[in-house]
Order: sequence, then structure tokens, then C-alpha cells
Amino acid sequence: MHYYRYSNAEVSCWYKYLLFSYNIVFWLAGVVFLGVGLWAWSEKGVLSDLTKVTRLHGIDPVVLVLMVGVVMFTLGFAGCVGALRENICLLKFFCGAIVLIFFLELAVAVLAFLFQDWVRDRFREFFESNIRSYRDDIDLQNLIDSLQKANQCCGAYGPEDWDLNVYFNCSGASYSREKCGVPFSCCVPDPAQKVVNTQCGYDVRIQLKSKWDEFIFTKGCIQALEGWLPRNIYIVAGVFIAISLLQIFGIFLARTLISDIEAVKAGHHF
Repeated sequence: MHYYRYSNAEVSCWYKYLLFSYNIVFWLAGVVFLGVGLWAWSEKGVLSDLTKVTRLHGIDPVVLVLMVGVVMFTLGFAGCVGALRENICLLKFFCGAIVLIFFLELAVAVLAFLFQDWVRDRFREFFESNIRSYRDDIDLQNLIDSLQKANQCCGAYGPEDWDLNVYFNCSGASYSREKCGVPFSCCVPDPAQKVVNTQCGYDVRIQLKSKWDEFIFTKGCIQALEGWLPRNIYIVAGVFIAISLLQIFGIFLARTLISDIEAVKAGHHF
């Protein structure tokens, strides 16, 4: 007795619409990211003068938002249309892109673990570059302030890193009121104050170093992040595993649907 696999082959509606639902979330998230990014650029006047992006020596956080939005929008669109139209080319593109992203994430995680000193140096360069551009872009400013407040840190390796910024530099010829100070996000919060004092870091570094810790955080953000990771390793691992499982699930759905479509096409030849 012979059994022909493709004699009654059909495309599973279950996998088809499950993959569509999976990708509609990606597509909608991509639309949101793109919308937020374009709105932020319009508020900063970048859309009317795109050269403003190249003038920033640090990194514009909006660029990252737009990049994530483009990737999610493209993959979501390819997955949705590929599933509904049973288009093998789009499904293979979606599947291949997810596989590539998965292995890139895995490679980055492994390399970051094996070359910790190199990663630390790159992060230092990244942080110092953005310190120089702190006052050039409001989104970059908010990003650094959030990082310093959340980790109770100041600068890459300490408050003196703020000498890299022309407004906070102690030895420069600047007449800035912030000279020899630090941003307010470096200040030790006062529980009695309900309103944020944005001038709390003024002239702090003029005082003796032994008194700095009474007013500001003296630990660098690189040290703070190195201390944060071991304490939250299970959370980080859990997030990484959850993202990986979602990607594997998407790959499984796409590959299964591709197999069903190919089986149907092969069955038409009998």
C-alpha cells in the first residue's frame, strides 16, 4: 500500500491566521514607532532640515526608534501579506529575516560575554561622545538624565567626565552658569523636595572632592551598570529567553505555512 503525502494536501487556516495575528502586532508596533519617531523629528525641526541629524556628534535616540520602527513595519507587512496571500517569497523573506535577527542577537550576547573589556571601552566611548553633545539634542539629554537617575550615577566613570562638555567644563573659558557643575540628574535627591531642582548641580565640582558625595552621585554609570547586571541577571535572561521564544514561534509558523503551500503546489502536479 502506497501513501502519497500531497494527495490531499491543504493550507492550514489555523497556521495561516495565527501567523497573520502574530505579524499584525509587529506591523502595528512598527507604525507606532515610526509615528513617534517622525513626530519627535517634526518637533525638533529635523523634517524641515535633515542636515540637523549629521550635526549631532552623539547619537539621536529618535534614529534608533525609527530604525526599530522600519524593521518591525517591514517584517510585519511581509508576514501579514505573505500569510494572507500565501506568498512564499514574502514568507521566506520574513522567516529569513527573523532567523538572521535571532542569530545576530545570540552572537552579540556571546561576544559581549567573551569580550567584556572591549564592550566596556565601546560603552565608555559611546557615553563620553554623548556627554559632549548633551545640550545639542533634547532627546539625548533626556536619555542621559534618565540613565543617571535610574542608576544613581554620574558620567561614564565619575562626575569629572562632565569636563568633556563645553558647558560644564571647569578649565575652559566658558561663561556658562553650569561651569564646573553637573546635570541635575547627578544630584542626590532630597525627599523633602517635591519639585525637581534643576540647578542643584551648579558649582558642585568647585568644592572639595571629599564633599561631593553629599550632593551628587560619585559612581560612574559604567560601574553602576556592571553592578546592576549581576543583581538582575535572571530578569535579563528571562527577557532574552522570552524574545527568543517569540522569534522561534514566528519561524515555526512561517516554515509550517511555507511547507503547506509547497505541498499544495506539489499536489497539483499529480
